[in-house]
Amino acid sequence: MNESNTKNILFQVLYEDNHLIAVSKTNNVLVQSDKTGDAPLEELVKMYIKKKYNKPGNVFLGVIHRIDRPVSGLVLFARTSKALTRMNELFKKQEITKIYWAIVKNTPPQTHAQLHHFISRNTKINKSQVYKTQIPNTKEALLTYTYKAASQKYHLLEINLHTGRHHQIRAQLSYIGSPIKGDLKYGAKRSNPNGGISLHARSVTFMHPVTKQHIHIVAPCPQDDALWQEFERSVL
Repeated sequence: MNESNTKNILFQVLYEDNHLIAVSKTNNVLVQSDKTGDAPLEELVKMYIKKKYNKPGNVFLGVIHRIDRPVSGLVLFARTSKALTRMNELFKKQEITKIYWAIVKNTPPQTHAQLHHFISRNTKINKSQVYKTQIPNTKEALLTYTYKAASQKYHLLEINLHTGRHHQIRAQLSYIGSPIKGDLKYGAKRSNPNGGISLHARSVTFMHPVTKQHIHIVAPCPQDDALWQEFERSVL
């Protein structure tokens, strides 16, 4: 496994070829730049590619999807415009399986369930609201969760995300009474020491848009978090 050469390791390279690169980011790293001015993952990966391949000029890197700043785990980028177009089409057709792991304090109502809600986004407070039925200005939100393991105080859920709405997993789990550990915005009682939340983009599975090979990429859980490590050992 390759790693970034930054002083503090902000991402690890999980998969790389001429068309795609998949990395796993730590908590509190932006995927794309925002008003904070903090260095985004997109630019860090461009720097990695430029240095590794000694590329002159600008490096092309297409953002295929995003995960929230306080979330750790897997992010896919395209290294060519052709790959970006084709990967966007796979996402549009829902031909990519995205799996997340979430640590929650409260046991969910069922050990396995599909959550079907409607979500509206409030851009002023950067938060999403969940509704049981469709009302104006809402979008359908669909995910499936499975109960995977328990520790002394917490529970591990595996989430198969079917739609990609703003804060979808965070908002839907909170709505059923199981907010994510550390997620103060959606009902957690206390923050995590690192300022992130206990949501991890665990894996992606898809057919490579150019080579047509079956691709399955897994992002290891954060190594500096004992609870994540405990859950990873218990499941594997």
